[in-house]
Amino acid sequence: MKHVTILALEDATINCIDSCYQILTRVNDFLRYQGKAPFYKVEIAGSEKNTSVSKGLYSIHTDLTIDQITHTDMIVIPITCGQFPKTVQLNEKFRGWVSSRYKQGAEVASLCVGSFFLASTGLLDKKRCAVHWAAKNEFQEMYPDVKLVDDHLITDEEGIYTCGGAYSYLNLLLYIIEKHLGREMSVLASKMFEIDIDRKSQNQFVIFLGQKSHNDDNVLEAQNFIEHNYEKKLTVEEICSKAGMGRRTFERKFKKLTGNSVVEYIQRVKVEAVKKQLEHGRKTINEIVYEVGYNDINAFRTLFKRCTGLSPVDYRKKYCPARKEEGQ
Repeated sequence: MKHVTILALEDATINCIDSCYQILTRVNDFLRYQGKAPFYKVEIAGSEKNTSVSKGLYSIHTDLTIDQITHTDMIVIPITCGQFPKTVQLNEKFRGWVSSRYKQGAEVASLCVGSFFLASTGLLDKKRCAVHWAAKNEFQEMYPDVKLVDDHLITDEEGIYTCGGAYSYLNLLLYIIEKHLGREMSVLASKMFEIDIDRKSQNQFVIFLGQKSHNDDNVLEAQNFIEHNYEKKLTVEEICSKAGMGRRTFERKFKKLTGNSVVEYIQRVKVEAVKKQLEHGRKTINEIVYEVGYNDINAFRTLFKRCTGLSPVDYRKKYCPARKEEGQ
């Protein structure tokens, strides 16, 4: 039997704690129906027996405190809400405990932005990590030694699992169940809980927001210029000229501060503009693509799919119900 400890962190969300508990214990029921022994022993642990979660909206009466646990096979770190630096500080009492259990052989599964807390332990240094797309920039600023990935929904490295945003942790649970008990059990859990087992990326959900928390006026001016002139055929030389800097120097600074090259930034802004038109507009895909400054429709389709994981046609079908009803 595998012992699973779900941590009731301060500012954790009640729904992910409860759903993790329900899914893993339900797997035990599936095994019993098959005449097999239960596999998971699931417990919720906090720093105290009664823990406030979801910004004080709820209180959990935990099974035990972390001081009472000397061994566990897997630790689940839930989603936390609120300001991430403050949440990390509030849960400092858990950091040493998680590190010690991991060094003793426990697996660690971090759900969504729970990775902010996990990274504070140092266990993610030099490892790959997924996190909610909207928290990517803040995470990179706080933990530059972590290899943040945005093209995978789940990471699995040296016994540490992370996942992308919000309810993608349900896919992480299916992934872990498959590792522990095989594909058949993972598929059964997928069917019983109606979770799409095939989700591999969060790209289709990403809203490109840029990275503007820096204080460099030249780069901010360039970003704003791109965002307000995306329909034009912008060139890197034009952007650098407006910044009054040489291309090599400016591109290096732009990449460092935004995480994108100038070309990538222009592309992402154009893709975001097309996405909005596909979601709400009535124009054809070719018309929309031409209006954002692309003449090569096929090249744009390739770019769009690389950014979103979907073709423009599939994106429109997914996010524009009116068009779907018309069969367009």
